[in-house]
Amino acid sequence: MYEATPASTPQARTTQRYAKCIEASKRISWDIERDVIRGREFDFTKKFLPDGLSKLNELAFLQPNEKLFLSQIQGRTYANIFGLVERYIGAKTLEISKDYWFSDQVALEALVRFTNEELKHQELFRRLEQMAADGMPAGYSFKPQPNDVAGAVLSKSTWAVLGLTLDIELFTQAHYRSSIESDANLSELWKDVFLFHWKEESQHAIMDELEWRREHARLTDSERDQGVMDLIDLVGAVDDIVQMQAQADADYFIACAGRTFAPADEAMIHDVLLKAYRWQYIISGVQEPRFGEVLKALVTPAQMERIGKALAPIMAHVGH
Repeated sequence: MYEATPASTPQARTTQRYAKCIEASKRISWDIERDVIRGREFDFTKKFLPDGLSKLNELAFLQPNEKLFLSQIQGRTYANIFGLVERYIGAKTLEISKDYWFSDQVALEALVRFTNEELKHQELFRRLEQMAADGMPAGYSFKPQPNDVAGAVLSKSTWAVLGLTLDIELFTQAHYRSSIESDANLSELWKDVFLFHWKEESQHAIMDELEWRREHARLTDSERDQGVMDLIDLVGAVDDIVQMQAQADADYFIACAGRTFAPADEAMIHDVLLKAYRWQYIISGVQEPRFGEVLKALVTPAQMERIGKALAPIMAHVGH
């Protein structure tokens, strides 16, 4: 009878995938000052967020300088959102790593590296916020509080938290590849930030999927069903954050634009920002093929239908 060699067992294959993440982490490792910022400041004559993400082409009544400013507001929030979610991601990854303390030391090293990189990203985004504040008018406010959000997310099941995390890591990569990388009209520093961020997030998504599948395998059917409900709740919480920040950013733009807008135009500014943020932080991730593939493998048709119904109003608003 054939006996599997150590290298052919499922655990060995998983260890090998973690080993590849470690190798990539070492190879692409970067420093905030030396590699990313390099003594530069933001170029405020250029956009931050590309048109493919900002949806500013829907605001035809805005002047070019107004679209420029609104892209910078969106880009500032974009960086702050990632700093926000990485607060809970780092904590969850550190928590999960304890499962490997006395077993797979390769997986443990990979997850510790993951956590360290998330801490570095938080520091980077704090730096960006200060740099943006130095070059933009007073009055901007980032409404969600990272510790409060992290606590709320981490109160949910690990299954749901890992699902949300994979979604975020995948849409980060999709945004860079589809919109940021190809746009030559972005501030060079802002663009480089998300180049280096993308490099490390590529490895994080691999580990997210491995851990989500591992968590799924150990749960009962009822625990998995609770995970689906928790994931739906988390998407709703993300939408609450999106609505709050879209309102704040639209108000900030209108206050700083230097002219008065008709009430209908103000309403459209608010609506387009909400559409843009729902697209950026919810729909683009849900529609990412890899996320859909993994989710479909882990849920039943009835559970998938429930997720679809929860997403339907948001998708209808965005138009996707």
